[in-house]
Amino acid sequence: MPTLTADGLRAVSDIAARHGFSVEAALSLLDSLMQGNGFQAQFQHPEFGGMGQWSQGGMIMIGDMFNNGLKYRVEGLCNDLANLLRQQPSIQAPYPAPASQSFQSQSQGGSGVSLFVQGGSGSWWPAGLGSPSSSGGQNDMRYAFFPAARRLAIQLGGRVRVYDTGDHALSGFSQQQGSDQSLTFNSQYGLVRVDDLPLVSGQGETAAAPEPAPAATFAPAPTFAPAPVAYAARPPEPAAPAPPAASPPLAVEDILRLLEGLGALRDKNILTDTEFAAKKAELLSRI
Repeated sequence: MPTLTADGLRAVSDIAARHGFSVEAALSLLDSLMQGNGFQAQFQHPEFGGMGQWSQGGMIMIGDMFNNGLKYRVEGLCNDLANLLRQQPSIQAPYPAPASQSFQSQSQGGSGVSLFVQGGSGSWWPAGLGSPSSSGGQNDMRYAFFPAARRLAIQLGGRVRVYDTGDHALSGFSQQQGSDQSLTFNSQYGLVRVDDLPLVSGQGETAAAPEPAPAATFAPAPTFAPAPVAYAARPPEPAAPAPPAASPPLAVEDILRLLEGLGALRDKNILTDTEFAAKKAELLSRI
């Protein structure tokens, strides 16, 4: 779609606000109306209930077919934009509107508005970007998106800046009202702020090249002394058992007394004859 003049954008914005639609939705419908020379349009936009079509004389269809209130608003928007569009000398109708079809416009101050910038649609953005897939504007700000070049051109206050859009597929222009007038777009990754995109160039300026990353420095690898290996002390060899000490000699009286005691134990069957004989031989050997 050709670039709108400031007055043309203001007229489209007023019509959109009158019928309760966004400027972006009105611009998409205006583009469809241009293809139908201001007498018909096939459109598709969420604010219009999806896909629909309109032609002058009362035929209106929208995706949300049972929403009569939305249908009435879309029809009013189509009528006002078509009336504004047909006032432009560049729009030549392929056939005159039938006399039986009445056309009423509620556009205020639309007569005499120069809707498009003279001399083509690419007069304000830098050469070499090609043709934008979408363009538009709001207030004193304009934008044009060039997906093939991965660039977004923004004009604000007579100053043009170009941003690198990377792999973003931008759509859904929105301007935040306020002192900064920041721009946002919809992308396949969600909402994108223009200020977050890399600046490629501006009018009379070039974006500073990114500072090179500092060279990586590596500290010398620390050296480690081998840890001392602790060895368990070998337990001392057990001392050989001392040979049994020789039994001290006994007096004959002591031996006789012990033999009598042993004999009494044998008589009581506490010692067997074998045990008695062995002990008796031991005692006698000590005489």
